[in-house]
Formats: sequence, C-alpha cells, structure tokens
Amino acid sequence: MGKIAVTLQQALARRERDGARGGVASRVLAAGNGWNVADLLCTFGPRDPSFEERHDGVCIAMVVAGSFDYRAAPGRELLTPGALLLGNTGECFECGHRHGPGDRCIAFRYAPGYFERLAADAGLAGGQLNFRCASVPALRKLAPLIARACVATSGASSEGNAGDESERAESAESTENGTGARQSAWGELAVELATATLHVAGALTHAPAPASATARSRVAQIVRLIDDTPGAPHTLTNLAAAAGVSDFYFLRTFQQVTGVTPHQYLLRARLRAAALRLRDGDEKIVDIALDCGFNDLSNFNHAFRAEFAASPRTWRARGGALRS
Repeated sequence: MGKIAVTLQQALARRERDGARGGVASRVLAAGNGWNVADLLCTFGPRDPSFEERHDGVCIAMVVAGSFDYRAAPGRELLTPGALLLGNTGECFECGHRHGPGDRCIAFRYAPGYFERLAADAGLAGGQLNFRCASVPALRKLAPLIARACVATSGASSEGNAGDESERAESAESTENGTGARQSAWGELAVELATATLHVAGALTHAPAPASATARSRVAQIVRLIDDTPGAPHTLTNLAAAAGVSDFYFLRTFQQVTGVTPHQYLLRARLRAAALRLRDGDEKIVDIALDCGFNDLSNFNHAFRAEFAASPRTWRARGGALRS
C-alpha cells in the first residue's frame, strides 16, 4: 500500500524504540454536513488488551494497512486491507491485535439522518439501514473507492500531519464550510461509498460459519506476508506451506476469513501498490508492473483497467482522482 503502509510501520517502530504505550491517532481529513472522514493510525499490539468503544453514528471504515480482530453485534471478523468495517449507530464494538501489531483505517462516519437520506435516494428500504454483517471483504467493485481514498490520504499526509490544535481546528472549519476541491471530492466519495456499501452489504445475507482462532491467526500472518511483499512470486502452495497447512485447507480457511481467495487478495494487493506508485512518482509503468509482481505489461494493463476502470497511464494523468 505504498506510503500508507510505510507510515504505519514507522509509527510502530517509534513505539518500539521509545517504549511507548499503544494508541490510536486520529486525523480528520474532511467533514461536511452529516459526514466526516478520518485517518486512524493504531499502534496497539498483541500485548495490549482489546478495547471497547461505541459507534456514535454509522461507520464505514476502509482497512488500508495491517489487520485486527473486530467484534460487534453482527459477528466477529478478522479485518484485512481492502475490507470494510461496518458499524451501526449506538452499537458497541471491540478491536484487538493478538495476531500482530498495528493497523490503519480511513473511517467514514455518517449522522443517522444523513445516512437514512442517502439510503432513500439509493432506493433502499428502511429495513436495510442497519448492517446485518460486521464487515465486507475486499471486493472488486469497492477497489476503486479504496484506492482513491488511499491516494487522497497520502496527498494529505505530504502536506503535513503535525499541525497544532488551532491549525487542525481551522482545517476542520474550512472543510465544514465546503471550501476547496479536495473537500468536494471527499464528499462525493462519502456518498459513493455509502451507496455501494448498502448494496453490497444487503447482498451478503448468508454469513459463513465462524472460523477458529487458529485459522484467523494463520490467515492474519499470510495477509501480512502478502502486504509486505506483494511483488514476490507467491503461490497457493508456498503460502499454504508458510501457514503450515495443506493447499485445500488454506484455500478454504483463507476465503472463509477474508471473503476472497488468496489469488484475488494477492492480485488486489499488487494493484493497490501499483496504483499508489503510479501517483507518487515518475517511474516507468513497465518497471512498476514488474516490481509489483506482474509478468508482463499487457497482463498488468488488463488487470489494472478491470480493477480501476482506467488504464495505468490515465490513472497517473488524473493524479489518482482525488487531488485538489
């Protein structure tokens, strides 16, 4: 995930170096009438206790780095990059990191009345407003939205994270006033994400049988391996061997825990990494494709266009879509 994951690793390294306690750093990226979006950087790890909170509105959080256990009324899930965390208004939830330290999320929060209006505009019945599942896996139709949010978050980070409270307050006030193309773009993304999630979550009516703690732990280890080295020559066999199980058992449990197959997860991890590198620099497209694990430029172009509805060259020209 490029700079997104690097920032998380740097925060974890600082915690380890300084012997500091784990925590969650929240940075507001944009806000409007009835919605806001924040960059959440968590440095809790396996030695830290799980923590319980309450959703004060509807929450749809994109997991963009790391992994963690999430427990809410609809169920318990291991959340991995590309997945969505879902939260209903007033619902208590618990997060934990027994499988590995740290995660980073881009969290969209909606006031209940605003979310209800979005649902009505999308033609969804009121009974669908409460999510019946705790998460949505890393699906292709959601990938462009997540990539756009990652690009915008990386851009915001490069403009400076460390402003004082008055600077952050001034920034939040300007976003609520609706000024700036960036805030308008974030608002559009908030609407698109809400509508897409309502449709996808409404279709997920048959939840799989819960995976064991051992299965979740094995999958979490492999997810981190893939995210750390998306360009490596991963195969079902060597990933299963790394998890210490057979190919069949690994394929079944990986899909059960993450909602996608190992191949689908690996492909999307590679495409996310490529999308951010295209935006961040002037490297040759063919070099990015090869570094990210694609055997040739033709395959990369085809997969990229299928995932993001744009060629790599067009994506780069547009600056990743959410630039001011």
